[in-house]
Amino acid sequence: MKNLHLNQARRIVIKIGSALLIDGKNACVRQSWLESLIEDIIHLRQQNCQILIVSSGAIALARYKLKLNRYKLRLDEKQAAAAIGQIKLAQTWHEAFAAHKITTAQILLTLDDTETRLQYSNARSAIETLLKLNCIPIINENDTVATSEIRFGDNDRLAARVAEMVKADRLILFSDIDGLYTADPKTNPSAKHLASIPELTPQIYAMGGKAPTGYSSGGMATKLAAAKIATTAGCAMAIAYGKLLHPLKALQEGARCSWFLPNRKPYPARKRWIAGSISTKGTIFIDNGAEKALKNGKSLLPAGIIKVEGHFQRGDIIKIANKNGKIVGNGISAYDSSEITQIIGLQTDKINSQLGWDGPNEVIHHDDMVIVPPLTAAASVK
Repeated sequence: MKNLHLNQARRIVIKIGSALLIDGKNACVRQSWLESLIEDIIHLRQQNCQILIVSSGAIALARYKLKLNRYKLRLDEKQAAAAIGQIKLAQTWHEAFAAHKITTAQILLTLDDTETRLQYSNARSAIETLLKLNCIPIINENDTVATSEIRFGDNDRLAARVAEMVKADRLILFSDIDGLYTADPKTNPSAKHLASIPELTPQIYAMGGKAPTGYSSGGMATKLAAAKIATTAGCAMAIAYGKLLHPLKALQEGARCSWFLPNRKPYPARKRWIAGSISTKGTIFIDNGAEKALKNGKSLLPAGIIKVEGHFQRGDIIKIANKNGKIVGNGISAYDSSEITQIIGLQTDKINSQLGWDGPNEVIHHDDMVIVPPLTAAASVK
């Protein structure tokens, strides 16, 4: 599957991890590699392809200078290192592209920026404007203000959320491995490489591993989570080896990688946002009848709800799980968690008398809901 025709793509998001951009021994930028990547990007731009870069490296650039050389940093140390390193990271990209008369723009996002609809729309509008101005957005998580509870923690899922946000055709996750294997190839010589993944099944999810040691924070498990976000939005995603010079050119010429194929019928913008939500506020558990109704395009009514977990407000995105705990979808709740608790199992004509006010019949309207296809619903709530 030769590169899925990168030169025919309209818009590509490229994720660059710390281990690719930064030499872990001295925390210096791998300059020759960076210059080769930029040459590849210039070639794609000449084919009328818009490029967005999601770049790690801020903390890695600063921790050496601050003598924070141990692997595990406290949250406050990460925040301080990010504040210092982000300046250097932005300067690195600016100088590298400026040599070719290309303007870059720095965008720092938090998890909340992608989970809150207004902030999400504002970020999307800013990125679209930058692309119209022929700039290359350089995007990273805003680690200085992110907390341990409210953060991506890896740029794989951030890159997928950006790809979904801007309707990218391709998402390229450059890594230190050339794709997905049936087992860890470093420890299992019989592991087989998967060149094409048409569907994210429970078996595929089971192949995800733990985060690697070193400067990077991601692992195969986060890449599979990114694949779910991207492919659901109609974007093809590749995991490819990125440490060699000219990594995009190599990918175009057929270098081995793993392609995750997109949904043939991507959701409209609002439902892409709902489907891609990472930080849901709670879970509603439903009975068999409600599960069947939702899969047939119906709204969720109180009568089909078994129980509620978590604390959430009206308008929050929550998970929907069947009675066995398997996630069947995401949706925007019309009620807060305490209100739903009061109307569990009720018929719609009993809602108003129970709550004392005139509420909607639907707990989650079908327009505010995304149901996950059965084979991809690998996660569950214990």
